[in-house]
This record gives sequence, C-alpha cells and structure tokens, in this order.
Amino acid sequence: MGCDTPADPRVARLIDANLDRAREGLRVVEDWCRFGLERDDLVKTLKDWRQRLGALHADSYKQARSTATDRGAGLGHPAQLDRRSPRAVVAANCGRVQEALRVLEEYARSSDPTLASEAAVIRYGLYDLEVTCLNASDGLQRRNRLKGCTLCLITSPTDKLLLQVSAALRSGVSMVQYRCKHGDDRERLKEAIAVRDLCRTHGALFIVNDRVDLAMAADADGVHLGQDDIPVDVARSLIGADRLLGLSTHSLREVQGAMEEPVDYIGLGPVFSTAVKPDRAATGTALIEQAMTCTPMPLFAIGGINSSNLSELTAIGCRRIAVIGAIMSASDPSAASLQLLESLSSPRD
Repeated sequence: MGCDTPADPRVARLIDANLDRAREGLRVVEDWCRFGLERDDLVKTLKDWRQRLGALHADSYKQARSTATDRGAGLGHPAQLDRRSPRAVVAANCGRVQEALRVLEEYARSSDPTLASEAAVIRYGLYDLEVTCLNASDGLQRRNRLKGCTLCLITSPTDKLLLQVSAALRSGVSMVQYRCKHGDDRERLKEAIAVRDLCRTHGALFIVNDRVDLAMAADADGVHLGQDDIPVDVARSLIGADRLLGLSTHSLREVQGAMEEPVDYIGLGPVFSTAVKPDRAATGTALIEQAMTCTPMPLFAIGGINSSNLSELTAIGCRRIAVIGAIMSASDPSAASLQLLESLSSPRD
C-alpha cells in the first residue's frame, strides 16, 4: 500500500507532486468523459485508475510536501492559453498524466516498486484511452456541427469543382457532400482530398457519397448512403462510431426504418422533379412535413430545390436542404448560396 519510509526526502516530495499531478489530470479527463461524452465505460476506467493511485499515495509522501519552498509552484506556460476546446484540454491533461506516471516509474522503482509498476500499467492504458477519448470528442464535435447545418451542397463533376465549392463555402455553406459516380478512383481520391481541405479551411463538414472506402481514404467527416448501397450497420462498423452516417430516404416507411439504424441524419426526396433522379416521381412538400413530425434526426429535403421553390419548404418549417444544381449550375455559386441561406434563415411566415 505504498512506501512508508522513502530513502530520500527529496524523492518523496517528487513522488508526492507527481501523484497529485497524475490524479488531478485523470480527474479532468474523467469529467469530460462523464459530462461531455457521456461515456460511462471511460469514466469507470479513469475513476479506477485514480483510486488505485490514491491507495498508493502514502502519508510519508504527503508529509514530505512543501509547496512554500517549491520554486515551480504556480508557474504557468503560454501554451495553456491555447486550450480553447475540450479536446485540447483532454489532450493536454492526458499528456500531463503520462509524463507524471513516467516520473513515478523512474523514481519509485527502487523505493516503491509497487507504485512504479502500477504507474507503468496505467500509463500504457492511458495511451489507448486517450485515442478513444479524442476520437469520441471528434464525433461529438461533428454531431454538434451537424445540428447547425441548414444547407448541404452536393457536388457534381465539373472542371470548376474547387472554384465552385470554394465560392459556396465562403458564402456560408457548412456541409459539402462529394458525389462522383464515375471515373478513375485515384483521380476521385485526389479530388476528394482537395474538397476536404477546402471544407476544413472553412470549418465545414465533408461527406463522401456512397463510397465508404473513399471516405476513409480521404479522412472524411462521414459518408452518405443510398437505399441500395451497403447495409447501414456494415458501413457503421467500417467507419466507426465517430464519423457521420447519412441515409437517403424516399418514403415515410424508409424514414421510420432509418430511425432504427445507426444513422446521424437523413435526406428525403426528391421533393421536386430533378434531372439527377429523372426516374423518381416528386414527393412534394407534404411528405417532408409529415416526416419532420416523426423523426428527431436532422432531415435534409432534397431534389430539385432552388431559390424559386424553396419558399414552399420554409412555409412548412423545413430549414434543412441539400442541393446540387442550384449551386453547381449557377453562374454565380456564391450569390446562389447566399440567397438560399438567407431564405432558410428568414423568419417563418
């Protein structure tokens, strides 16, 4: 249960300081996992580590404490001011704990081998938990950003792709779905990465249509599937829990089915006739209105939507749309994007 008589009082002070540092850092991470991520599994592990270290925090270490003579007490670093997000705080505190545990391993090895061994076990465990926690933080951030998305741009092949996407992003489009059904995979990957980089520059979500492999290779925020693509549960197992997964639907039955799947958002349509899906009859706005009342998931109306007919959707309270031609075929994609966004944000009549 710890060392009662450390050989060197200076080492005892050092061990005390690093036990405090490790336990405090673990608590910072634990609270984010509890209140931010709501991950009981991570909370349980972190709490166990804290208690195991606490049980080894012997009175002899605490008695050696002397904050008055510690020249390093209270010293800060400018890097601490850059921790502007929970993710940054978690990363910094995981690093802090790992460093403290390494110090405990080195200095307690001869005088308190039980503590040194426990510190090593927890340090290696924290390496893996940190990755899980940071990935979960990314997933939470993506889903929070998704909640604020009102306009999703779905791309179509064009030599001016990057110029048009860039113009839309500068105007405030917050979600881009890369859609390219044909062509060389190497070229598509290169193009997808270029669009991804634009999205990251502007803080927008980047989604890949249909292709899970392309989404993963391009490090996309998620993938969007159609009803005839690979099963949703298979896609989820491939992309993991922290990327977004969207699903196209065309009926109320499919909307209700999506609610039973590990899906983050749905597209519903085509609301109006569209050249992209000429074989599908327009569903009209009534289906959108009905679907919005039965699903809590973000729902994007899609299909033939433009500035001329958008008012039919906003009139029923629809504030999320996905468009292709309204922006990709516009002579001024920036102005087209602004007009759509302004209509979506206007007070409901």
